[in-house]
Amino acid sequence: MRHAPVTPDGHRIRWVELPGAEPARVYLHGLGASSPVYFAAAAVHPLLAGRRSLLLDLLGFGISDRPADFRYALEDHADAVAAALRAAGVAGAEVVGHSMGGAVAIVLAHRYPELVAKLLLVDANLDPIAPAAQRPGSSGLAGYTEEEFLAGGRDEVAERVGPSWWATMRLAGPEALHRSAVHLARATVPTMREMLLDLDVPRTFLYPAPDGEPHGAPGLRAAGVRVVAVPECGHNVMLDNPDGFAAAAVEALAG
Repeated sequence: MRHAPVTPDGHRIRWVELPGAEPARVYLHGLGASSPVYFAAAAVHPLLAGRRSLLLDLLGFGISDRPADFRYALEDHADAVAAALRAAGVAGAEVVGHSMGGAVAIVLAHRYPELVAKLLLVDANLDPIAPAAQRPGSSGLAGYTEEEFLAGGRDEVAERVGPSWWATMRLAGPEALHRSAVHLARATVPTMREMLLDLDVPRTFLYPAPDGEPHGAPGLRAAGVRVVAVPECGHNVMLDNPDGFAAAAVEALAG
């Protein structure tokens, strides 16, 4: 495990690092998740192994610190990741981001282009989420005010998301979890989609084939983003179909 301070108060991001060849590959998890849990099998898969890999937990999640006074907007997450990567001596990385981690990866590439050479998005968030869709939803996190969430909403979410997701979600700081969900629903200005369309790096968007093509797929392709279906999986592509994910990922990152 490695770590680096990423805020003026010295709060630390931590990651599990696997040695290997450069350039480094950075894995960013989704909301309520943890990269060592969600990406360990992918990072050591025979098709992807051998690369220096940083399985990084965003501030507020997993093994990283959980400051209650951090804003946890997508831009803040990207700034903290950038500080961690610089401390680790990483530049020109291949960044793999799942769900919210994909949104953070886009903002990272937009704000710190020297840190990101290739972008692999795994069913990532690209657009704002309308308030009507925030609750009951898969987690319903953004449908609560922070006061409601801290006063009992967190317990309601725990019952709703099930034991697998809760296994990592319960490690997140309550403020981190709620604020990240709210900012993810609000999205960025410009939006993550707009940033993604303007990026000048190889970009691939993986999605679960059973769900059908993501919204706006033709526009992504027109901007040079590869849109690739992975069979026999749901939103957690790399967990549901490790071989399919690895095959699609190695093709994307080799291009």
